[in-house]
Amino acid sequence: MTQAVIREVALTGPGSGPYSITVGPDGALWLTLAGSGGVARLGLDGEVRTYRDDPPDSRPLIIVAGPDDALWYTRSGDDRLGRITVDGNVDSVALPPGSAPCGLAAGADGALWYAGMGDDTVGRVTVDGVVTTYPLPVAKGFPSMLAAGSDDALWLTLNQGNAIARVDLDGAVTVHPLPTEAAGPVGITAGGDGALWFVEIVAGQLGRITPDGRIDEFPLPDRAARPHAIVADPGGGCWFTEWGANRIGHIDAQGRITGHDLPTPASEPHGLTVTSDGAVWAALEIGAVAHLGVTR
Repeated sequence: MTQAVIREVALTGPGSGPYSITVGPDGALWLTLAGSGGVARLGLDGEVRTYRDDPPDSRPLIIVAGPDDALWYTRSGDDRLGRITVDGNVDSVALPPGSAPCGLAAGADGALWYAGMGDDTVGRVTVDGVVTTYPLPVAKGFPSMLAAGSDDALWLTLNQGNAIARVDLDGAVTVHPLPTEAAGPVGITAGGDGALWFVEIVAGQLGRITPDGRIDEFPLPDRAARPHAIVADPGGGCWFTEWGANRIGHIDAQGRITGHDLPTPASEPHGLTVTSDGAVWAALEIGAVAHLGVTR
């Protein structure tokens, strides 16, 4: 059985709103600060650095390690992708007005792909700043998060469209409606089993979709937990945040679901990542991160 020892690490304080977290090419943890703008770096030695070169209302959301050894992140408030090197040099790429980018992933083609939740598009951005957009066939679908699949396509959640969309590298789109009505899919990740795993924040469920489009759903023990983000673990399962329940959840390869309560009430867990040692780190909107040292 999976067990976890949880501790919280102070980061940037109330109002900064840590939202997404990833491991950078320097081995440090990098986070977006949705409340205050900019990003934060938590080093292996515990040192915290903040970079607030972006406007406070830029509302950065999702951050990923790019193919160019830099960190890239969506700026949903001012329609840009931000880019920061590991030594703190900041730049950005302008996207179409009204795109309101949310999810972000590095594609198999060496480009960055984003979900345009404001204009129903998926966009492709090269590391030298060339932007291409592809329309999605679901009006007001609210594309939210996306992940690169084992088939080299991009898979994204349509939060209001109640579907999962698959986008080829040439922009061809296939839409897979969800079995549960008004499920509200948000986070999505490539699993170790070749499928994509996602969360349904409204329905209180996890979902799994295979490359050929077969969907299975897994109800959570607490259907009001409001699962938000999800990431695969090395053991064939997935970790996910339960935003409404102040908890980090886990599903193993056999479909068994467990939960781990966070120490501080109402800490609002959002994004999470798994480091090479199997530990789980989650961004907490209260201005901290949670560290789960995992044993089995």
